[in-house]
Amino acid sequence: ALEEATGCPAYMEQPEDKPERYFVLERTGGGERGAEMRTATVAVQSYGPTMLDAAALNEQVLDIMREIQYRENSIISCEVNSTYNFTDTRTKRYRYQTVIDLVYFA
Repeated sequence: ALEEATGCPAYMEQPEDKPERYFVLERTGGGERGAEMRTATVAVQSYGPTMLDAAALNEQVLDIMREIQYRENSIISCEVNSTYNFTDTRTKRYRYQTVIDLVYFA
């Protein structure tokens, strides 16, 4: 959904050849709520060539996540846990991170 809506590639780990703009998704936690429901905490890092670009990509993530439970039948709820500037000081790459809590049918 992120790639289609934004035109930016999404990865589960840092790509070797880093494009100017991209996303990295990481499941940071989760669990079960009975036999049929699961939870997942997902971090989405939005990378851009400037802080403004990274922030704008992050806003697109927020818009997509606000609507996902209405587009995907298996998702029961989607709540933004937090969103913040998460610039990588080691690599000096601009990024924002949004942490999302999902509840979905298994």
